Amino acid sequence: MARIYYNRWQLNRIRKALATRRVLLLVGPRQCGKTTLAKELANSDTIYHTLDDATLLDAAKNDPQGFVHHNEQLMIIDEVQRAPELLLAIKQDVDENQEAGRFLLTGSANIQSLPSVKESLAGRVRKVRLRPLAQGEIYGSVPTFINNAFQGIFKTLAPNKEEGPFNKDYYLRKAFIGGYPEALRFQSHNDRREWHEDYLEALIDRDLKDIIQIKRKDSMFKLVEVVAAWSSKFMDISSIGKSLSIVRMTIETYINALEMLYLVERVRPWHKTDYDRVGKHDKLFMTDTGLMVSILKWRFEKVRFDGDLNGKLMETFVFTQLVALLEAEDNSYEIYHYRDREKREIDFILENEDGDLLGIEIKSGSVVNKRSFKHLNWFKDNLAKERKFKAVVLYTGDNIVSFGEDKWAVPINALWA
Repeated sequence: MARIYYNRWQLNRIRKALATRRVLLLVGPRQCGKTTLAKELANSDTIYHTLDDATLLDAAKNDPQGFVHHNEQLMIIDEVQRAPELLLAIKQDVDENQEAGRFLLTGSANIQSLPSVKESLAGRVRKVRLRPLAQGEIYGSVPTFINNAFQGIFKTLAPNKEEGPFNKDYYLRKAFIGGYPEALRFQSHNDRREWHEDYLEALIDRDLKDIIQIKRKDSMFKLVEVVAAWSSKFMDISSIGKSLSIVRMTIETYINALEMLYLVERVRPWHKTDYDRVGKHDKLFMTDTGLMVSILKWRFEKVRFDGDLNGKLMETFVFTQLVALLEAEDNSYEIYHYRDREKREIDFILENEDGDLLGIEIKSGSVVNKRSFKHLNWFKDNLAKERKFKAVVLYTGDNIVSFGEDKWAVPINALWA
């Protein structure tokens, strides 16, 4: 199969950073496209080393200063987390030569959080996150949804014969595939599942050893399955551990390791209020729905007719699209969720630099009514107060519909239209 080229949203951000910063750290899970993107930035003078090469890895560990020494050209070091010793050598290099664009490092683990890392490159490094492909990158669209949504502007995809109607089945199919470039090459769900399973096994067999010492590999596989089933739910270590014979401290350590490999992610609770009944728990999300589906061995027909499963999957899918947009658009945004002791919940709350708020609810169904805005209305009246607040219900229907001032039902495909 011919390899398909995708225009990654982070490309221009990386180019700008290399023009102004001495070191750029491109991070994200394995197989999300970091190496392909790094090589796209290379030219004939660029030095490229991958630490997946055993000989280069041994050289990097034994002579870090000699390994990073070079002239004025860009040096790309792939999978730098495999040799944390290089960071101190890189610091010494860029302190002596302060020209921009000295190093482009890629990492499949959050190297700055590794226990063995003593040097963070603070003040010298710019970190950019690359995720599995967002739908907008697959479609080749410009990431404008969030900027536009804060202004009450929305657009949707035009119907086309190739993809059929934009209904629940369409969105579930997208979620089942996920965003790993290699997984997108397979036409069969079984082939994708086998690829995801091999991918996960390789991560646990090799990459996790760079982060923690796993005493029981079977326990980690079981925890990954439990965490995948927990996606979009509130963090509760005690409940997560009920089906596992692992002590609480080990569960927390293992979940932190999965976060460091960019397989799971937390969304913090909205807390900028004096309302004392606000929940304090983070929400946990898988960072790719295709991997999530494969881990859980879900079948399309089962998920299609199970409201709990397709709701969980759709919320996780929308999360993966939103965070990719947040990191790609020019403005700075924060993402939260809301829940209080009165069981009022809002799936996502986005805040821009001006303190304006955008509340987003996800519905896997194709019908929206005024009750769909119940918690969004309460939040606007009681917590947003003087702040500008817009409310959006993303759903699997066809039309953009206004439900009053600053309230809209919007098809999910608006995220990448």
